[in-house]
Amino acid sequence: MKIEDIRYISGPNLYSHLPAMVMRIDLQECAGKESYEFAGLNQKLLEFFPGLRNHHCAKGEPGGFVERLDEGTYIGHVIEHVALEMAELVGIGANRGKTTSAAEGVYDVFVECTNEAGMAHLLRTAFALVEALTRGESYNWEPELEEAKRQAGRTGLGQSTKALVEAAQKRGIPFYRLNTGSLIQLGTGRYLKRIQATITERTSCIGVDIACDKELTKQMLDLAAIPVPFGGVAYTEDEAVQEFRGIERAVVVKPLDGNQGKGVSLNLVTEQEVREAFRIAQGYSEAVIVESFLEGRHYRVLVVGEQVAAVAERMPAHITGDGTHTIRELIEQENQDPRRGDGHEAPLTKIKIDDVMHNVLAREGRQFSDVPHAGEIVILRDNANLSTGGIAIDVTGDIHPTIAEVCVRTARIVGLDICGIDLVCPHIAEPFDELNSCVIEVNAAPGIRMHESPSFGDPRNVGEAIVDMLYPANHPSRIPVIAITGTNGKTTTTRMIGHVIQATGKTVGMTSTDGIYINGKCIAKGDTTGPRSARAILSDPGIDVAVLETARGGIVRAGLGFDWADVGIITNIQPDHLGCDGIETVEDLIQVKSLVTERVRPGGTVILNADDPILANLPRNMKPRHRAGRKFVYFTLHPNSRVLKRHLSEGGTGYFFKDGWIMEARGEHARRVLRAEEIPVTMLGAAHFHVQNAMAAIAACRAHGMTREKIATALRQFRSDVHNPGRVNLYQVRNSYVLVDYGHNPHAFQAICEMAGRLPNVRVTGVVGVPGDRNDDIVSESGRAAANGFHRLFVKEDVDLRGRRPGEVANLLERAIQSVSPDKECRVIHNEVHALEAALSDLQDGELVVVFYEKLAPVMDVLRRHEAVSVSHMSLKYAKV
Repeated sequence: MKIEDIRYISGPNLYSHLPAMVMRIDLQECAGKESYEFAGLNQKLLEFFPGLRNHHCAKGEPGGFVERLDEGTYIGHVIEHVALEMAELVGIGANRGKTTSAAEGVYDVFVECTNEAGMAHLLRTAFALVEALTRGESYNWEPELEEAKRQAGRTGLGQSTKALVEAAQKRGIPFYRLNTGSLIQLGTGRYLKRIQATITERTSCIGVDIACDKELTKQMLDLAAIPVPFGGVAYTEDEAVQEFRGIERAVVVKPLDGNQGKGVSLNLVTEQEVREAFRIAQGYSEAVIVESFLEGRHYRVLVVGEQVAAVAERMPAHITGDGTHTIRELIEQENQDPRRGDGHEAPLTKIKIDDVMHNVLAREGRQFSDVPHAGEIVILRDNANLSTGGIAIDVTGDIHPTIAEVCVRTARIVGLDICGIDLVCPHIAEPFDELNSCVIEVNAAPGIRMHESPSFGDPRNVGEAIVDMLYPANHPSRIPVIAITGTNGKTTTTRMIGHVIQATGKTVGMTSTDGIYINGKCIAKGDTTGPRSARAILSDPGIDVAVLETARGGIVRAGLGFDWADVGIITNIQPDHLGCDGIETVEDLIQVKSLVTERVRPGGTVILNADDPILANLPRNMKPRHRAGRKFVYFTLHPNSRVLKRHLSEGGTGYFFKDGWIMEARGEHARRVLRAEEIPVTMLGAAHFHVQNAMAAIAACRAHGMTREKIATALRQFRSDVHNPGRVNLYQVRNSYVLVDYGHNPHAFQAICEMAGRLPNVRVTGVVGVPGDRNDDIVSESGRAAANGFHRLFVKEDVDLRGRRPGEVANLLERAIQSVSPDKECRVIHNEVHALEAALSDLQDGELVVVFYEKLAPVMDVLRRHEAVSVSHMSLKYAKV
């Protein structure tokens, strides 16, 4: 057995609409063997993981998986359930899993994933454990669970960031994690905003710098008549003592640019205490503040967007004696509280023993070995930060308006949109007392776990307050997404939609098989139809609308690059790509392509080809939750389509082709949009497949809110040579013509041949080839389609054979052609350029040569050598019959 690959899928995918982890395994010697065939396997698994008895499996009730174990199930399925149970034990539980066959003996083990690093480690551990058990060997899996927990804690979102993400999810705002830390993108396109913990795009960089310089903060607040402690900055012990002498009262010593209460010592009354505290503070910062200590209660006031969002009274780390245990033992007991974690992943932080704590106890004449009396409270630190083991009590409802005003003004003076203000005063519910109150610290990027999960009192949803500040009510958070998939026509449809919407002045981001485009300019070349390319568009704050060609390969391997689409289009589904990426049947293709329609948001529009029998019935076959609230729109070449008529009779919307016009119908009413021959790419209406693509594009743009008139105007300008390169591009070579297209399957060949049949040509020649990753049936069917449609044929092969032997695909095509038309001229010339040159060497006047290319550039080089001229509209000679 071996692991071939582990990959994380962050968006909706074929397994789940939630993030998932997929591990591909080759069972090798265990292939075909079932669980009961391995002595002791089932018994050991249930001994290690009693929770497996509660797994439902296909039975849908507890005990279902155990039944499968006893009856016999494949090892991939066993690994899946072990990983799920381990995830539950670690605390990153996954609700769903699935194991599917990818090839003979090779399986994909899928589990939902809430933490990428932790889940990847658990999958590897589950694999290693089960593999060992199949061999009758032992495996020490328990330490691996601790390692998975450690990795999950290290890479998981912090409490503050997690609270903001959950608040965004609650409002339906999309989010993307941009690194392994806390940098998050909220929203998409022009509405995106980035956050890092509680730092937002609105947070002033200067404001952060001011807050990090505690002395500068004090100076600015003092200038604004906001009370602050008296003191100064020291760089040596002697300077610290000098500051202490000048203050003439108890002091606080802390790092100038420290955070989280690290290195802070309070209520120091002797020079020796100041010297010791200075050495501790200088471990965090070269510059150390020595300032007056103010008696009173300590509060943290959180200001969000000039509003007080939450207030917590903070209590320092402490323990309560029981008359039996030592201070050290009581600290250890307190740290067993499940609410306490090592860092910021839990509501509270474990109490750590350090020099500051030692000094605090020493001032009281205590040692860690002392046994406090029952009920005696021992204060372990002077500062009340949660990060040093303190606790928080929510008092948001008690804050006096005058104190709230001072805090809001403090945030404004420093220049922070989100600000944590540490305040000392007699009581938060009393009016602000200038003589006995002061702002002791201002914090940029304040932690919010003390408010979200206070030790006592009501939790405050400050994450929601921050998100509401970034996205006020009714403010959009996502740009419109139009997603296009299908077998043929999706690139042209995508380009049409992008062209039409761009004509309105909006900035369009578009992905396609030949690159990523922003307002018609290619910014990245290549096949960019996967989720990575979609993310590139959605992460650009200059984009108004995303038009995303979404191909099979990206969906299968990495899911979708968006969570919801406003419009989803399936142009058609044909038996192509069978045998690729585990897709063996048309039903598999339907499952892949329909993910786009499943992820159309409620209130969005699904656009389907009524002439495709599969798509005609797709809404009926969709799950109710994927169908509810969506609008369905059909398009068809046939005005009397039964599918369309039924849809219109139910009050639906559709588009059809009648008497040369593209028509829009709603219920019983139909209106003209434009004549098909006015759209240059339709070859004066002869290219019916482009008429279909145009109808899909019109439907999408209408769903986007555009008028028929504006859509028609833009489509009249959509030219093949300018806006749709490589798709039905016509060129004149002397007195003949060459048509360049990317067709590579039977349906595409047939469509082009039908178009050519509508043109009065002397002869039509095909230069044909099929990618090597198609199965033999598709290759042969392509050959038969070519034989039925072309007068003569040149068979070529792609440079990229995609796993085939040289000549293998060409031979399949040739045999299929001869089986249909044994006397037809058919020459096999493997090189694409040489095959095209051969076809052009014997042209008849008026002949049409159709070349289905692998790479466009070499084909265009040939045409330039033959002085080909682009034909944007068909000449009268090529008018429709």
